[in-house]
Amino acid sequence: MAGVGRKPNTEQPAGPEPGEHAYMTMVARAKALIPQLRDRAANTEELRRLPPETERDLHDAGLFRIVQPKRVGGSELDYVSLVDCADMLGRADASVAWNFANLASHHWMLGMFDPRAQDEVWGTNVDTLIASSFIFPAGRARKVEGGYRLRGNWPFSSGVASCEWNMLASVVSSDDEADGIEYRIFLVHRNDYNIVDTWNAAGLRGTGSNDVEVKDAFVAEPMTVAVSNLAGGPTPGSAVNPNPLYTLPVFSLFPYVLSGVALGNAQACLDDYVDIARHRASTYSRTKLGDMQSTQIKIAEASAKIDAARLIMRSACIEAMADARRGHIPDIAAKTKSRRDGAFSVNLCTDAVSMLFAASGARGLFTTGVLQRQFRDAHAINSHIAFNFDAAGTNYGRVALGLPSENLTL
Repeated sequence: MAGVGRKPNTEQPAGPEPGEHAYMTMVARAKALIPQLRDRAANTEELRRLPPETERDLHDAGLFRIVQPKRVGGSELDYVSLVDCADMLGRADASVAWNFANLASHHWMLGMFDPRAQDEVWGTNVDTLIASSFIFPAGRARKVEGGYRLRGNWPFSSGVASCEWNMLASVVSSDDEADGIEYRIFLVHRNDYNIVDTWNAAGLRGTGSNDVEVKDAFVAEPMTVAVSNLAGGPTPGSAVNPNPLYTLPVFSLFPYVLSGVALGNAQACLDDYVDIARHRASTYSRTKLGDMQSTQIKIAEASAKIDAARLIMRSACIEAMADARRGHIPDIAAKTKSRRDGAFSVNLCTDAVSMLFAASGARGLFTTGVLQRQFRDAHAINSHIAFNFDAAGTNYGRVALGLPSENLTL
């Protein structure tokens, strides 16, 4: 594996100031991008990927690197920053927020890999972007000398066209049945996979979530990590990244990587609906919409759902960081609760958007308006397996009843 062991470029500029100020700075930078990202939203949908100028804006603001280790110039902010920054960007365009959150979170995950993998990826460019597809049955890997042979076809690799690397999940097969099933993540270079242009979707159209195909690639051992090493506590990367951020249980917190996108999209939908209701009269009765009790009730209910969702999402992330700081690894009951709450909070956001879209009447159908895009994006977000409450709720209920978890990544 060429380059393994290469040290990161230490001449990169340092990250922003530590602590609360750095967090507030990044949230403010995300908020400052809202007007221009809203202006580009239609073009982003048409391109079916982020426009180059949007990617540059996110890079220039340092947003992709908010949870990247400080030792390579990242901000190393607490996990809740993913929710809060995605919330802000989602108020402009859910597709932008989705790709931001996905790609930023991969810097966090890379911080848990073997340091040799970190050096390989960040050694020449600490800004390099990493895509992913965490659909384990899509791949097949076989252990060989020095690493693994990997093949498969993975869907939904968001932002892949912008990325030099990809984190691909796979089942590892073994000739010895006693070894059981192993889930492992493989860090694969762009030269070793093909992008298949499949992303023609009703929502999140601008995310470029295309398929990737690996026909037969060798992946060196240090460029992989077992899911069992990401269940909470020290990771292979802890020796160089001692911050508790890099000991969080990855897959129990998985919903919160993206939940802020739903939150921002719902907040934007509410804000836009309120603005319309303040100034518009009913087409048929000429009654001012803001004077109608039904409008007032819809605003109250939607805002309550959104506020409740925000509280659930942020509390889960803050509590997880507090646990990590005191060295506590959550048990399976706590992990399934985290997945339950992640799905439930996004469902609240989807309900709020659906309610407001229905209340907007026929005018909400016009493609010149934003409500129809917010509606489509809300349901596209909700279709992610992490937000499927039937799946998350069933597993939570199983564990609560003393049955084994069906989620093998927790």
